[in-house]
Amino acid sequence: MSPLELDFDSCYRAVSARDARFDGRFYTAVTTTRIYCRPICPARTPSSRNVRFYRHAASAEAAGFRPCKRCRPELSPGDPGWDLRGDLIGRALRLIDDGAADEHGVAGLAGRLHITERHLHRLFVAELGVGPLAVARTKRLLLAKQLLTETGLPVTEVAFAAGFGSVRQFNATMRETYGFTPSELRATAGGPKDAHATGPATLRLRLHRREPFDVEGVFAFLASRAIPGLEVADRTSYARTVPGGTITLTPRRDHIALDVAVDDTRQLARVVARCRRLLDLDADPDAITAVLGETSLAPLVKARPGLRVPGAFDGFELAVRAVVGQQISVAGARTLLGRIVARAAAPESLFPTPGHLLDTDLTGLGLTNRRIDTLKHLAARLAEGRIDLDGGQDPAEAVTGLLEVPGIGPWTASYIALRALRDPDAWPTGDLVLKKRMACLGIPDNHIERWRPWRAYAALHLWSSS
Repeated sequence: MSPLELDFDSCYRAVSARDARFDGRFYTAVTTTRIYCRPICPARTPSSRNVRFYRHAASAEAAGFRPCKRCRPELSPGDPGWDLRGDLIGRALRLIDDGAADEHGVAGLAGRLHITERHLHRLFVAELGVGPLAVARTKRLLLAKQLLTETGLPVTEVAFAAGFGSVRQFNATMRETYGFTPSELRATAGGPKDAHATGPATLRLRLHRREPFDVEGVFAFLASRAIPGLEVADRTSYARTVPGGTITLTPRRDHIALDVAVDDTRQLARVVARCRRLLDLDADPDAITAVLGETSLAPLVKARPGLRVPGAFDGFELAVRAVVGQQISVAGARTLLGRIVARAAAPESLFPTPGHLLDTDLTGLGLTNRRIDTLKHLAARLAEGRIDLDGGQDPAEAVTGLLEVPGIGPWTASYIALRALRDPDAWPTGDLVLKKRMACLGIPDNHIERWRPWRAYAALHLWSSS
C-alpha cells in the first residue's frame, strides 16, 4: 500500500482518537510544522487540511518532514502488515531491519533476495513511494535518534552503531534531514551524558509492543526451552550470549527493556530486530482475536489475551532445535542442545554457525546417527546458501528446501516455519500434543481450517492450555 492509498478519513479518525491500534501502521505529517508523528502523539490534533498520511517513516522523511521529539516515531512498533508479508517487499524490509543494507549495500540486499537492484527499487517505489536506500537511511537515523535520547553512548559510537560509515556522514545526514546535529539533539533530549567505557558498551533500550501482550506466556515458553550454557531465562527475564557480548530482555509496564553489552555496536540494529522477532512484538493481537475468538478456541483466547508466537534469534539455531527435538521431550532436547553448544566450544558460548557445526564431531552426545546426518545435511545446505532461514528466501521455497533434507518431515519444517520464518499460518502437522489437546477440548480436526490465517497462534494457544 502506497501513501496515496491510505484512507484519509480512517487515518484522521485514528489520529483524533489517538488509537494505539494504528501505531506503526502509518505516520501523520503536518504541513505547517514540517513534523511527522505517530497516531498516538499527545500533541493537539492538527486540522485535517494540514495533514498528510504516509505508510512508512521513510516516505514522510523523503517528503521533507522530520520526526516528532514528543511522540518519537523511532519507538513505534513495527507494522504487522509488513512483518507478516512473505513477498519480496516484506522480506526486504525485514532484511533492512536486520542491517543487511548497511552491511552489504542495496546491491547486496537485492542479491540476497535473488533479484536485480533495479527491480527492488521499482518495487519499493511502487509500494512506499521511496527506494530501499531511503528506507535504510531512515532506519539508521531513527536508531541513532533513540540511542542519542536513551543512552550515554558517545556520538562517535552512535554513528557507527546506527550504520553510518563515518561521523562526518552522520552529522551531515542528520542536519540535512532533521535540521539539527546529533549533539544538539542530545543536548535538548535531556538523556544520559556521553559514556566513555573501556570495555564492551552496555546500553539499555526500550522495545515497544502492542497491547495486550502475554508477558508470562512468552517468557515461560522461552525459559522452558533455554539451552544450558547459551541462555538463562525465567518468567521475568531472558538472557543469552550473542556475537561479541550478551543481551537481557526484561518486561516492563508498557515495553520490553533490552540491555545490550557488546564490543561492536555496529551489530546493534541486528540485535534489536532479532529481539523484536524473538518476542513477536509486532504482532496484531486484535486481528488474531477477531478470527480465533469466533471459533472453538474462544475460551483459550479469552484466557490468554495477547498471546504471542515466540520467534528465533537465529534461523539456523531454531532449525537445529527443531531437529534435535523430534520425538523427545522439551527437557531432553535442552540437554542435547546444551551438549552440542559445549562440544562445539564456540567462542563466548555462542551457538555454532552452519560451517562450525559441519566441523564439529557430534558423536557421543546422545544423538542417533540418523539425527547427526540430518544436522550435517541441514548445516551444509545453509552454509552453501541453498536455504535461508533469516529472511532472504520465500517462506514456501525455504520449507520446500527443508523437506529435501533427509530426516526433516512436515512437522519439523512446519515448526521451523512457525518460529524462524514467522509464518502466522504454519501448522505443525502430526503434533501429538496438539492432537491430545484438541481431543480433550472436543475440537474436531476440520476446525483447523477455520483458524486461518492464524493457525500458528492457534497452535500456541493449544500448547499453552492445560
